[in-house]
Amino acid sequence: MTTPEEKARVNIDRQLVAAGWEVVDRDEINPSAPAQAIREVPMKPGHGQVDYLLYVEGKAIGVLEAKKEGEALSTHEMQPEAYSEGLPEQYPAWRRPLPFQYLSTGEETFFRNNLDPQPRSRRVFAFHKPGTLRDWAEGKVLLSDPDSIAEEPAAYGKKTPTLLSRIQHMPSINIEGMWSKQVTAIENLEKSLRENRRKALVQMATGSGKTFTAITECYRLIKYAGAKRILFLVDRKNLGDQAEQEFHRYTAPDTNRKFTELYTVQHLKSNTITQSSRVCIATIQRVFSILKGEEEMPEDADERSAFERQAAGESLSVVYNPQIPPETFDFVIVDECHRSIYNLWSQVLEYFDASLIGLTATPSKHTIGYFDGNQVMYYTHEEAVADGVNVDFSVYRIRTKVTEQGAVLDKNEWVKVRDRRTRKERQAQLDEELIYDTKDLDRSVVNPSQVRTVIEAFRDKLFTEIYPGRTEVPKTLIFAKDDDHAELIVRTVRETFAKGDEFCRKITYRAGMHKLEDGSYKRTNVKVDDIIKAFTNSFMPRVAVTVDMIATGTDTKPVEIVFFMRDVKSENYFEQMKGRGVRVM
Repeated sequence: MTTPEEKARVNIDRQLVAAGWEVVDRDEINPSAPAQAIREVPMKPGHGQVDYLLYVEGKAIGVLEAKKEGEALSTHEMQPEAYSEGLPEQYPAWRRPLPFQYLSTGEETFFRNNLDPQPRSRRVFAFHKPGTLRDWAEGKVLLSDPDSIAEEPAAYGKKTPTLLSRIQHMPSINIEGMWSKQVTAIENLEKSLRENRRKALVQMATGSGKTFTAITECYRLIKYAGAKRILFLVDRKNLGDQAEQEFHRYTAPDTNRKFTELYTVQHLKSNTITQSSRVCIATIQRVFSILKGEEEMPEDADERSAFERQAAGESLSVVYNPQIPPETFDFVIVDECHRSIYNLWSQVLEYFDASLIGLTATPSKHTIGYFDGNQVMYYTHEEAVADGVNVDFSVYRIRTKVTEQGAVLDKNEWVKVRDRRTRKERQAQLDEELIYDTKDLDRSVVNPSQVRTVIEAFRDKLFTEIYPGRTEVPKTLIFAKDDDHAELIVRTVRETFAKGDEFCRKITYRAGMHKLEDGSYKRTNVKVDDIIKAFTNSFMPRVAVTVDMIATGTDTKPVEIVFFMRDVKSENYFEQMKGRGVRVM
């Protein structure tokens, strides 16, 4: 029968091999081997016997202590320290004491880098690759900017060999082109990073420059701290396009050169990460697809919010991928982090051995808790209004009897029944009385008259009560309950205002898809991103109807009316949706 200790060793061996280590007994040491994990090596007298001595290119580089599954690793954290200091002289070493320590049960692994200032153990998804430890032991810094401070040996040589130690010596912020709140956010964030806090939350109101602040920090971390690669996570592809444009526009204040002239920014639209990339922009669902080893992912997967996929009840499981090891990224920046980092998707983030930086305008208690309460910036919508960054809002409410109370359809009444999968309609006679309330409206029951009544009221009051004296319909964003509801609203708006197709457009992830007879979707020549750009930058369309696609993050400055034709039960989600219309032009 396998003991808990033996089971742990089997799992550890498997994980070491997956990461590129050859597991051997101590009589099989091969100085010419690229990387070996040597079992049960005696240390100096009084220092015990280490479970695994890690060898890279013929020299010892670290130790690994194995514990049985279920063991609390924190009670054994000092044990590898004795091994690191007790390496016998006959073993050549990269450094003495040995710089790297692991504690593992095969299910849980902790790592400590003794080259860090005030070394602290941290949980890791898997063992690092041998080449990674070698580069860290050498203090190797990946550079592409010849003017980078990180190239100066006196500042970034043996005295500061690790990313954390280089962060301690970053220069003060060049405030040119920045305003005070952005400077404060970066100062607070870098203080958190210097303290080796692995999670930090930046809360800044919509329109206050979160993305610019994040790009400035990316620039500083790459140039001054020698960060190898940064992952910039977005909720949907169109937000990735928006972020990519921001990176291309960003000009470094100290060199007057564009970010993308200095460093490669890759927007992941395929499942291949280029070696030269210093910033990767991707949806979290794209990253999951890459970790799974998929060559491609479904056409519409990047268009759908990860939040939507979670609501749909999808499941996933992250496993180790040697092509994309956990050390691929030094930092992960999560835009709109209030939406897609919990439950279903959190394990994707926890795969990477990286510091996590969250950006949001509306943090929930759950969000703050996920970031261990380390909220480094707090700048609210009310403060942004006072500063002239955002505008305030007023509420205009349209009530109908059906909206407030629901309705009753009599027995034997003829109604249209639609197949949800194919959208095919047929006439049917009710065999019993149908009572529906407000929660059924526009989901299981669609009442076109109610939608028409609301839109007609909006039309009739628009130029008399809502915007007296206007003659053109202000840019209006309508939030629908689902894609079918959005279709009905689009048609009704066009008819009610007696306008053509250009006047009102649908912006959902299915807007660029054609529904086939089997219920599946195929992409058409219509690009959702083009509709969003037209809505934001062109005179037409005047009205856009969406469900979730541009509820958060999307920069829609011309919007003056945010129109809710759905209930929003989340205060944070409401604030995000409302934020599409509060930005100053």
